[in-house]
Amino acid sequence: MIWALMLRSLPMADEVTLKVVRNVAEVERERWDALVAGATPFMKWDWLDSLEHSGCVDEQSGWLPHHIVVERGGDVVAACPMYLKLHSMGEFVFDYEWAEAAHRAGIQYYPKMLVGIPFTPVTGHRFLTADGEDRGQMIRFMGQALAKIAADNKISSVHVNFCLADEREALEAVGFSPRNGIQYHWQNRRFNSFDDYLASFRSDRRNKVKRERREVVQRGITIRAYEGDELTQGHLRTMFRLYKGHVDRLYYGRQYLTQELFDELYKRFASNLCLMLAERDGKIIAGTFNVRDNTAMYGRYWGCFEEHPFLHFNVCYYSAIEHSIRLGLERFEAGAGGSFKQLRGLEPEHTTSMHYFVNGKFRRAVQRFLAQEREMIRRKREMLLDQSQLKREQQEP
Repeated sequence: MIWALMLRSLPMADEVTLKVVRNVAEVERERWDALVAGATPFMKWDWLDSLEHSGCVDEQSGWLPHHIVVERGGDVVAACPMYLKLHSMGEFVFDYEWAEAAHRAGIQYYPKMLVGIPFTPVTGHRFLTADGEDRGQMIRFMGQALAKIAADNKISSVHVNFCLADEREALEAVGFSPRNGIQYHWQNRRFNSFDDYLASFRSDRRNKVKRERREVVQRGITIRAYEGDELTQGHLRTMFRLYKGHVDRLYYGRQYLTQELFDELYKRFASNLCLMLAERDGKIIAGTFNVRDNTAMYGRYWGCFEEHPFLHFNVCYYSAIEHSIRLGLERFEAGAGGSFKQLRGLEPEHTTSMHYFVNGKFRRAVQRFLAQEREMIRRKREMLLDQSQLKREQQEP
């Protein structure tokens, strides 16, 4: 399916051209990345192109790139990564019940259109806009264009996952409906050391964290961060083996990433990578793959060659948080799921996705469901905050 659309009828002050490109390489790296300032590293051209170049997103995987690019006078003024999806895997905003309801209603749910980063439940910019553009107006324009593309091509729906508050506001104005979720994030409360972080806990939980840290040390395990120039291709290939081994052991596990992706990221993306590797007797026994910028660390993948008590918590959370404090980062986002993260000082935060359905009757049914679900999510977060392991003065409203 190839689209090349002129959407002059949409309400923009100046004439712009919107087109759909089948891979991000059709846009020059410099032109795409000129829009990325302030966005997470996952929106960079090299990250998106590495996913495509390595075969992680293609027709076989069910992720068909159809990125949106907006130009004015030959200049790229806005863009968003968009995929035609043949299933709902690897998104972390779960809509399987919607797909089943659509099937019962005689609506073909797949393919659908997804604006987001494959396999990456990280909140951030989903719509890139150039400096000097009216960002809200441009997002509304792209939202209307996405809805029109879906209707014109008989596609059931458009989904925008893990978006920002201003994107929610702009998309809601053009008929998209918001959906809330919960993730667990660590916030840096101006900590100067890991001991400062421990002091933010209630006493019983603080003692348990100390015991979990002590257990790993007593087993002769050391954990350290490898990033930037310290990273080698051997580290990335070991991390792939850790990732694949973990996925293979899970009955629900799915291998989304390839060895080729890890090789590509080593060559192109090392400045944004941070591996937490656990070693014993000079051998790597566990590790996590993290992405970071100057603001945040994003925990992504974990694996181990040896099982040890509390090793997972130490590698995935405590060491990542300690390193984030050392770097002066504002937060550590540990990915989707896992209420046990709250026991380690990560607190529940809202996430937002936006959804548009072409079929009016189905759209209204989903809107009613989402209104009820948002209230349930709000109450759930309040309940989780009441169960916080942090001292009251450390909690955010």
